Amino acid sequence: MNKLRELTISELSTEVEHFVKERKWEKYHNPKDLAEGICIEASELLEIFLWRDPKEASELIDDPIKFKEVEEEVADVMIYCLSLANSIQIDLTKAILHKLELNKKKYPAEEYCGKARL
Repeated sequence: MNKLRELTISELSTEVEHFVKERKWEKYHNPKDLAEGICIEASELLEIFLWRDPKEASELIDDPIKFKEVEEEVADVMIYCLSLANSIQIDLTKAILHKLELNKKKYPAEEYCGKARL
């Protein structure tokens, strides 16, 4: 597979599944441990931003070393999310589209446009 082209969520899920199977890690990929892994990796991502104000946090993208750290932690979070979805057979495309529809109803654009809260 050409890794440089854009992949669908389904294709990324398959790549992660293949990675896990090659290492025979399926026995470790239970929902509880994968959910914990998501939280741990998300905490590592959050740590990069610790004690920075919003402006400083936004400027991290200009620092190639910090940007790479952020990129890798985001990837780790996504890999764990894909692994969890794989382990319990969630169709992520379907789940995300469904959740977006629910959120459209919960947060109508005409009421929430440009607002964090009402």
